[in-house]
Amino acid sequence: MIKNYSIKSYSIKILNQSQYPLPEYQTIGSAGVDLRANLESNMIVMPHKVYQIPTGIFLEMPVGIEAQIRARSGLALKHGLSLVNGIGTIDADYRGEIKIILINLLDKPYQLEPGERIAQMVFAEYIKADFIEVFSASDLAASERGGGGFGHSGK
Repeated sequence: MIKNYSIKSYSIKILNQSQYPLPEYQTIGSAGVDLRANLESNMIVMPHKVYQIPTGIFLEMPVGIEAQIRARSGLALKHGLSLVNGIGTIDADYRGEIKIILINLLDKPYQLEPGERIAQMVFAEYIKADFIEVFSASDLAASERGGGGFGHSGK
């Protein structure tokens, strides 16, 4: 059981033009809310094909907040459904419908049903960078890691 928690919250305006309930947190510890497929009938998601699935959800968020769209782990594990772009970002100034860019990574079709929970949405604060342009790698401070990249610390 979670006790003595303090979670920052923001007011997010939401327009639901689907026939399904508003997204909601399933448990007190849930970081994200599920988004549903706003479909009129079943849809076959063919293997290795990309689809844009409407949700009927529109948002207005304060500047400094983004909505991250993520795959649902159960659909990914059991049925190979994932997001083509890994994690999608909904910017604070976007006012269009949230659509899910879905792909079926398995070799068998999947039947997607109207109202099925297809992705999750997590809200996060972000920071904007003030870039200071330099003209040589030697103008960047040295670090223990240096230029060590992929797998530099082991496997």
